[in-house]
Amino acid sequence: MTRPPTTTDDAAERTLAARLAHDLDGGFEAFVLVEQDLVFGIALRSTGDAAAAEDLAQDAFVRAYRALATYDAERIRSLQLRAWLARITMNLCRNRARARRSRPNEIAWDASPMAVAPPADPSPAPESVVLRREADIEWSARLAALPDRYRTAVELRHVHGLSYDECAVALDRPVNTVKTHVNRGVALLRASMLQEAHP
Repeated sequence: MTRPPTTTDDAAERTLAARLAHDLDGGFEAFVLVEQDLVFGIALRSTGDAAAAEDLAQDAFVRAYRALATYDAERIRSLQLRAWLARITMNLCRNRARARRSRPNEIAWDASPMAVAPPADPSPAPESVVLRREADIEWSARLAALPDRYRTAVELRHVHGLSYDECAVALDRPVNTVKTHVNRGVALLRASMLQEAHP
């Protein structure tokens, strides 16, 4: 799980928002590059399908661009960009799920944004790479098995590193509710891991 964002992240987000407010077309590519992992990760966990997640991510950025084009500069500067974009993405995912009336329980390893980062050592022991991949697959499956309200809160907080305030904006929930959902989700993940370790 990733670390929560730092004040540097907040400063970078404010800088990016100011850039978008000043020059939407010039700043939008940087916005996409900074937030593409967030959007794709949310979409992938919702759909379980890399191609569908790519389509949803593209649609989320198109909608974000269109919305930003209608906002005045002050409104853009005041946005919590990550939370706002996460909410757009989750709404698209919900709409897609309603249309299809199904959601897979497992996520394919190949496209998982929780995949193992390339190791620092260019020649790692094959066993350690396999063990890391297996661990990531197991955590992805545990996360996918959580009830939606806990899964989404844990994902935004610990996978994508949004602050509790950003999660609250993205989920349209009070901060204390988000904290409760994250805590319960993490507790369920721990219980699942312990149950697997001691069947």
